[in-house]
Amino acid sequence: MREKIVFIGGGNMASAIIDGLLGQGRELADFLVIEPYAPTRDALIARGLNCRDSVGPDIADAALCVLATKPQVLREACGQVHRHLQAAATVVSIAAGVELASLSDWLGGHGRIVRAMPNTPAKVGLGMTGLYATAACGAAERAQVDALFAAVGERIWTDSEAMIDAVTAVTGSGPGYVFHFMAALEQGALELGFPAADARRLAVSAFRGAAGLAASEDVPLTELQDRVTSKGGTTYAALSHMRDAGVADAISQAVHKAEQRARELSAG
Repeated sequence: MREKIVFIGGGNMASAIIDGLLGQGRELADFLVIEPYAPTRDALIARGLNCRDSVGPDIADAALCVLATKPQVLREACGQVHRHLQAAATVVSIAAGVELASLSDWLGGHGRIVRAMPNTPAKVGLGMTGLYATAACGAAERAQVDALFAAVGERIWTDSEAMIDAVTAVTGSGPGYVFHFMAALEQGALELGFPAADARRLAVSAFRGAAGLAASEDVPLTELQDRVTSKGGTTYAALSHMRDAGVADAISQAVHKAEQRARELSAG
């Protein structure tokens, strides 16, 4: 018998995970989605998913319960969930800034909980998800959750809950940094005379190609940079300007700012 997976919230990330799992051979009947917002619920139902507007006894046989609501309504959702969820179920929270201690308290002392920090490239199967589990989660529960996020990309398990904030700063927020750089590259292409569509293609292609190359070769990123940088050449001129402008330091500092903000959110 296939395990039942319940999603509390049917937004973009929940849909991405469901799509990934369907692509791996899971069936629509394996899922139950609780989504109070009628337009989103109707769209999910139109796809053939089993949806409800509120939590009820039909979540009791779920092996996995994914909390995919907005953080501001998570406490209320947990209060509804714990009245019906079986103690043996594994709960996964993708809410940023909500610590395990709070989740366990809101879930009536539930023990098997995993905090997850996915990122938006999960929508195209290229995500990176940071994971941290409570001590009550054994190898079987960790494997269960790992398989869930394998459907949307790579996973990294952290040794402490605090490192989830670091994952948030690097890859959770990371796509935003990349889009910022891509937009600047696109602007440079526009200023050089390319039409808008071509400028975007050039910027996106540069990142897609470089990322693919970096993923294919197990060498330091600085070595890959050196390979395309001839002293006195075009790349050298551009990188020299970036070094003089402090671009690398600004990016590193931005990551630290994001981690600091993540810790502030976690502290309430």
